[in-house]
Formats: sequence, C-alpha cells, structure tokens
Amino acid sequence: MTDRSTRRRFLAQSAGALAASRQPAFAEPQRPGPDTMRLILLGTAGGPTPKLTRAASAQVVLYKGAAYVVDCGNGVARQLRLAGVSLQSIRHVLLTHHHSDHNADYGTLLLLAWASNLVTPVDTWGPPPLARMTRQFLDMSDTDINVRMADEGLPPLAPLVRPHEIAGDGVVLRNDDLTITCARVHHPLVDNAFAYRFDAPGRSIVISGDTSPSPALVRLARNADVLVHEVLYVPAVEKMIVGSPDPAALKRHLLDSHTTLDQVGLIAAEANVRTLVLSHFVPGETTAMADEVWRDGAKAHFKGEVVVGRDLMEIA
Repeated sequence: MTDRSTRRRFLAQSAGALAASRQPAFAEPQRPGPDTMRLILLGTAGGPTPKLTRAASAQVVLYKGAAYVVDCGNGVARQLRLAGVSLQSIRHVLLTHHHSDHNADYGTLLLLAWASNLVTPVDTWGPPPLARMTRQFLDMSDTDINVRMADEGLPPLAPLVRPHEIAGDGVVLRNDDLTITCARVHHPLVDNAFAYRFDAPGRSIVISGDTSPSPALVRLARNADVLVHEVLYVPAVEKMIVGSPDPAALKRHLLDSHTTLDQVGLIAAEANVRTLVLSHFVPGETTAMADEVWRDGAKAHFKGEVVVGRDLMEIA
C-alpha cells in the first residue's frame, strides 16, 4: 500500500470518528402525529445553582405546531434546540413562580427567539410582577435590540411580547381545543406559586412547579394522564445545608417548601393519575442518587407508572 493511499484511509477514518463525536448524546424520540400533545423535559434539576449533570427547571408542551414553555431556568433556549424544538415555534411561555431556577432565562429566551427570526407574538403568563419584569428586561436589552434592528433588519421586540399576570386559580387560556388551567400551590415564602394543567383531546398533563403537598394540586391533577412533580430526598438535606450562611433557615425552607419522596407517591395516588414523572430533583445532580432510589420511594404509595425524569426526555 502506498503512503498516499494510507494517508487517504487515515483521513477517511478520522473524518468518520469526528462526525460520530458530533452526534447528540441522546436518542431522538419517536415523533407522534402533529395533533398529539407532547411533553419534553428540558431541565430537571432543583435549586438555583448550576448543576453538572442536569439543566435548570423547564419543560415544553408541543401541540399543533406551537410550543408552550413552562418555566425558564438557566439555559432553556439551548435545551429547546437540543430537543429539536425551533425557537420560532414558541407561542406561550408560562412561569410557575418567581424563583431564579424557574425564571432566570425568561427574558433571555424571548430575546434569543427574536434573534432567531421569531415574528409571531408570544403570550407570557405568570404571577405578578411579570409585566414589570418584562418591561425591565426590554429596557436592559435596549442597546442590543436597537443594534440588531439596524444591522439585521429585525422588527421591534416589545410588540411581540404580551405579558399576562395570573392572580388566582382558574382557566389561563383556551386555544382551539387546548385548555390550560392553573391552581395556586404552597411554596413559602413565595406568595404566588402555580401549577398548570394542559388538556387536549386524548391527553392531559399537569406540571406542579415548586410546592409542598397541596390539596389544590391534587384537585387540579385529578385523573390526569401525566403528573410532573418536584421531589425532595430528605436524607440528603443535612449534607446539602453544610456551608450555607444559615443552615437552619435553608433546612426549614427545603422541608417546608417542597414535597418529599415519601409524599409524592401519596399525592399521585390521591389524584389518580396514570403516570407520575419525577423532576426538579433535590439534590439535583444525577450522580447523587440512583434512579432506583427515586422510583422505589415513589412506588411505595403509588401503583401507576413512575418515570425518573431526565433532561431532554420525551414523556410518552
């Protein structure tokens, strides 16, 4: 074999290896029909600090070509792209409450969608002061927006963003045959925290947001196909509070404001849901706990399907 042919073979093998290394590390989910309501977990970590193995809290419901983003933890725009969801398809953004692991990238998502040639208005929904937050983000980003309008011919961003503040339980919106309903849940010290329910023909999905065990959530989730619920593993709390400025206060917050693994199965059973999806894990690192610990703990009181959520997982 000549040096030239050896070189060609080496280059071909190297190119193949490089192409393989650029493939996504997750399996492409099967795509249901366009009229089937779909749910993708974008980020499944709990807490405000960045995690090595899970993205911050976010999920997206897809229905009839429109994306409904629920919560906007850090990095949500990139998670949408990794999930194969076009930022131009975003039509609604819903925030469960105003903690940074749920809203840190609210404005950034809208800005990046606009920079990706979003031209359709986006309605945003969440507790007060959502309207003020929106105005302040647009003001903060004014320099970048004006430059891109001049350099790239983009339209003004402000008219594309329509914030709506939610003050209580009830129907958030009806969009053709899709209905979104909310219920106030208990998440001290946050005055307004909400869970959301999506109902479309053939499927219902409930997303808890952050909450301690909540009768209002049980009522909202009654007979739902899917309940995505936050979860806290109590034996990990003592380790988590080490080194915090006020360990006692942090421990009190974790125990008073979240739902423990022992409790989450009881909630799913009382609501009579078909599938319980665990998410917003505390602790939030994948390596911290084996999946079996989470699954077995939830199944102690719930006989339906239990899914241990992962970033970019589509829930069938």
